[in-house]
Amino acid sequence: MKVTRGYFGEIVRPYPVATIGNFDGHHVGHRALLQTVVQTARLAHGTAVVLTFDPHPVMILAPQVDLRFLTGAEEKLARFEEAGIDEVVLLEFSEAFATLTPDAFAERVLFRGLQLKEIFVGQHFAFGHKRAGKIADLVALGGRFGFAVHPLSPVMADGGVVSSTKIRQLIQAGNVRQAAVLLGRQYGMTGVVFSGAQRGQALGWPTANLRLPPDRVVPPDGVYAVVTVWNQRRYDAVAYIGTRPTFDSGERLLEVYLLDGAYELYGQMIAVEFVERVRGDMQFDGGEALSRQIAFDVESARAMLHRHRETIGGR
Repeated sequence: MKVTRGYFGEIVRPYPVATIGNFDGHHVGHRALLQTVVQTARLAHGTAVVLTFDPHPVMILAPQVDLRFLTGAEEKLARFEEAGIDEVVLLEFSEAFATLTPDAFAERVLFRGLQLKEIFVGQHFAFGHKRAGKIADLVALGGRFGFAVHPLSPVMADGGVVSSTKIRQLIQAGNVRQAAVLLGRQYGMTGVVFSGAQRGQALGWPTANLRLPPDRVVPPDGVYAVVTVWNQRRYDAVAYIGTRPTFDSGERLLEVYLLDGAYELYGQMIAVEFVERVRGDMQFDGGEALSRQIAFDVESARAMLHRHRETIGGR
């Protein structure tokens, strides 16, 4: 997959078929849209193109908003490639770019820059300065500049439209199981394991400690049934997010205990996929009380992971 920064008219692309968006999360709605783009490009022996923005427009238009992301930049590109996209065009979103009128955006970017033949967007797509351009405007501009516009209906799940905003809300509420339905997979984070205070090991529950990415959506503090991915293998695990109030608190971390087997993970890159929330954060009278609760949490997590596998297997 090719990654291009900016739109350049001198680049020749066989029959470019594109879509536009931020695609944070790469959820089931995104995947349906990308699949349509790829299939259309393949039938025309053309090029499947994604136009996306760097940085996210909200960071320029509303810098006061604490926007957290569902996917990092590298993961987003990897998922585009998995979907079969041939080229990702990263458009630099600046204050000057934000002032482009809908007509100027269509002419400079879509027509002269990318020389598009077809474009697929959601039926509520808006573009140009202050999002003034709507689908009807894009259809008219496509007629003027020679590209076909295909508005697509949104993907529905659980009685509502699938959106990155809805998924962020579910994760931030701790409902990681429902978020997975909209994502089409478990929500996860990756990081390098570092050596902590080793209190878990002293209690008989050694954990792999990860620092939480400052720009990512993070579930609320508490205990979760998770799957840990390491060296392309998957391990049932239980995870804790929080500041460890039983021990006078500290840095907010993600701590993971693998349920079956002890492994040397210091310095290793691992991924943690959230399956279901076990409980919220709690403060205990001491290490012994905490250890008893962890034993209960481990059994709860085992049961949740077992039910999850049965559900997946039964589909």
